[in-house]
Amino acid sequence: MKKTVYVFAFFVLIGVLSLACLSPTISSLPAPTPVPPTPTESQPPASVDTPTPLPTSTPADTPTPEAQDFFTEEFNSSADLWSYFIIDGYQEKNRLVEGDEPKVSVGTNNGYLVFEINKNYQYVYVTYDPYTYTDVRIDVRAENFGVNNNSVSLICRYSDQGWYEFNIANNGLYSILYAEWKPSKQVVYHLIADGGSNKIRMGKDVNEYTAICKGRTLQLFINGYETNTLTENRFALREGQVGISVSSFNVLPVHVEFDWVKITPP
Repeated sequence: MKKTVYVFAFFVLIGVLSLACLSPTISSLPAPTPVPPTPTESQPPASVDTPTPLPTSTPADTPTPEAQDFFTEEFNSSADLWSYFIIDGYQEKNRLVEGDEPKVSVGTNNGYLVFEINKNYQYVYVTYDPYTYTDVRIDVRAENFGVNNNSVSLICRYSDQGWYEFNIANNGLYSILYAEWKPSKQVVYHLIADGGSNKIRMGKDVNEYTAICKGRTLQLFINGYETNTLTENRFALREGQVGISVSSFNVLPVHVEFDWVKITPP
């Protein structure tokens, strides 16, 4: 299963739908029930295909923004520097979606990055392509307009091998995961830590989340409150891209909008 919305019992390609007046939206990745870590395999890492450009409602003649390493993305101009992919956590068992998924859309609209998911267990990721980072901080402001059962994730050190994922569910639970790409283009989610937080504003509300990847230290903040700080030595990812994600579970529809994403030194 996918990211663990730890209900204690929870990159790069295609799948866009053009919505009228709204650039296609993206889906969020649900908290999967973590699969126990498996021994490192001798197979080469899965190759990740060319990223799919993020759809945008900005007029085509809008200039492409200049790539920056540290900045605040407010989605007011072209989103050409961002791309997305979808992991199907339902029938495809955490496999990369390699065709159109008409029930999932993601794109920019009026200064927001909008994710809309109308299919169960779809994990939609958006990554910032121009830079790879070693130590980095990601802050986001996200508003939930759909059902209460979904999750928002922050990603660091994304590469062909995998990534770290900070998964915050709208039901009050969180998890920190290592998502591992397999040669089959499937993802195995290894649980690093999980828990609950009364700082998560559940329901149709606005939350601000922060993830910090600095050396071997991983930190999660929820609405300004330090939620978990840990040292991660098992998988020891060193560098990669950053990104965000939204996931659906078994209740629909999921509709989440990001006001901004901020990338800064930790």
